[in-house]
Amino acid sequence: MKVARFYAPGDIRIEEAPPPRGDLVIRVRNCSTCGTDYKIFRHGHHHIRPPRVMGHEIAGEVVGTGERVQVIAAIPCGRCGECRRGRMTVCPNQESMGYHYDGGFAEYMAIPDKVVEVGGVNRIPDNVSFAEASMAEPLACVINGQELAGVAEGDDVVVMGAGPIGCLHVRLARARGAGRVFLVDVNADRLAQSAALVHPDEAISVDVVDQVGKLTGGRGADVVITAAASGAAQEQALEMAARRGRVSFFGGLPKDNPYIRCDSNLIHYRELTVVGANGSSPEHNAAALDLIAGGAVPVADLITHRLPLDRVLDALDLVARGVAIKVTIEPSQEAGHA
Repeated sequence: MKVARFYAPGDIRIEEAPPPRGDLVIRVRNCSTCGTDYKIFRHGHHHIRPPRVMGHEIAGEVVGTGERVQVIAAIPCGRCGECRRGRMTVCPNQESMGYHYDGGFAEYMAIPDKVVEVGGVNRIPDNVSFAEASMAEPLACVINGQELAGVAEGDDVVVMGAGPIGCLHVRLARARGAGRVFLVDVNADRLAQSAALVHPDEAISVDVVDQVGKLTGGRGADVVITAAASGAAQEQALEMAARRGRVSFFGGLPKDNPYIRCDSNLIHYRELTVVGANGSSPEHNAAALDLIAGGAVPVADLITHRLPLDRVLDALDLVARGVAIKVTIEPSQEAGHA
């Protein structure tokens, strides 16, 4: 079978490998890509000991039964104090597919027993395609972020970052009853492409803080979500939040530059709440599949490119250049541009 293995920064190889062994083996039908995959390709990751098969947004069918399943990316231990308190996203023992274990950029993969033990293999509803199911993992992360930020009915929500995660945030905010949703990106072309799909109430690329102020009558936004790895976006988010607003630092910053300038008086006098958001739990993944199946959060149109496994480097290039919304790899079938 074919696999895409990471050996070192800048070195991913398409290779032949023996079929995997295990109690649960799946034929990978879709494994979608994300910005993290590109960062690993360029810089590596401290949890990855090469060679490693990458890919963590996984959907496929169980070998032997044909059951259609989606697989979690982040694997909590299920036993520590945080897990017992229901805080699986911050499990200190968390491992990940495509990092600690071989992932989904392969024709077949073995699912670790611990994934099954924490309920991390979900049946795909009959009306959901494999490609759509591969989007459940990023949507699960978005669900976690909006739960922590308390996105609620009637809220004015600003989403900063018009990539696939930003698009999912717009659609989930709508599903949660947000009053208005504004989408922000400094890349005007990317913003226009995404806005044409998810239809925010306003698309903003310049003078962001001033524009949000004008759109909200000077009040600011109830929730601001930074769906981009940008310190400037985090600083602006604090400025545009309304009194008692909630700010979600959803996108992590580069490890070599994780600091921002924070006017703490904004937080103090406006009584702001600032929350982080890190990954998702098995329950979030199951909830994401339900939202996709029920039509509350459509995802099919966000998949702009479908490529076979031997073009995984092309897929990562599309991600890096920001010319796609979502790029999915289809290891077990021929594919081309959607």
